[in-house]
Amino acid sequence: MSRIAQTFNKSDNYKVLNVYCTAGYPELNSTIDVMRSLQQNGADLIELGMPYSDPLADGEIIQQSGGVALKNGMTISILFNQLKGFRKDIQVPVVLMGYMNPVLQYGFERFCKSAAEVGIDGLILPDLPPLEYQQEYGAIVKEYGLDFIFLITPETSEERIKLLDSLSSGFLYAVSSSSTTGHEKDFSLVEKYLSGLSGYGLKNPVLAGFGIRDKTSFDAAAKYTDGAIIGSAYIKALAGTKDALSIEKATKSFLQTIRQ
Repeated sequence: MSRIAQTFNKSDNYKVLNVYCTAGYPELNSTIDVMRSLQQNGADLIELGMPYSDPLADGEIIQQSGGVALKNGMTISILFNQLKGFRKDIQVPVVLMGYMNPVLQYGFERFCKSAAEVGIDGLILPDLPPLEYQQEYGAIVKEYGLDFIFLITPETSEERIKLLDSLSSGFLYAVSSSSTTGHEKDFSLVEKYLSGLSGYGLKNPVLAGFGIRDKTSFDAAAKYTDGAIIGSAYIKALAGTKDALSIEKATKSFLQTIRQ
C-alpha cells in the first residue's frame, strides 16, 4: 500500500490535513525545515509547490511566495538536490505541485525519475489535460510509481468528474470554486458542491482545497470529504520567518489552531 493510501486508511472518521508549502520559501534552503515542521505539528500530507513565474491556479499570496522562491534561486534541479535523503526524517506523503512548462523544460520522464528516486509520492500538474495525460504522459507517471492527482471544480460535469477520478490515483483534488487559491468562499455553496460528490461512487478519496484557511473552513470542507488542503493561510503564517526555529514556531502555532 502506498504512503498516500495508508494516510487515508487511518480510520473511517479521520480527516486528512494536507498543507501546501512553496519550495525555496521563505529561504532557498528552508524547504526541508518547513516540511519537517509540518510533519512534526500534525500535517498528514505535504503538497510541495514548485515555484513558477506564471502560476495560473495560484492566488496572490502563493504567487508572492513563488516569486520570493524564484528570487532566492530555486529551480527544479536545486529542489531535487535538496530532497535527496529527506526520507530519513520525513515519513508523511509528499506530492509535488507545479506547472508543465518547467517540468517539460526539465524533461518529463527525467522529472518523474528524479521525483521517484528522492521519494516523492505523487504529482499535481493542473495544466496537464486528461487527454494528453492518457495519450502521452500517464504511462510514464505509472512507470515510476507516482500517483497523479487531477483537479475538479463545481463547474466540472459529473461525466468529467468520473473520468478524472478514473485517471487519478492517491486522491482527487476538489477545488472549492473556479477562482484562484486564497479567496474566501460562501461555504454554504461549497458544502452543497462537496456533498454532491459523495453520490458519484468515486474510487479515490477526495480532498477539498482553495479557500481553506482555519479550523472552521477546514471542518466545513472535510464534513463531506476525506479532508482538506490549506495553502495560502499557512504561507501567510510563515511570513517573516528565517531559520528552522522561527519556522517551527510559526508552523506549530498555525497548525494548533486547525487541529485543536
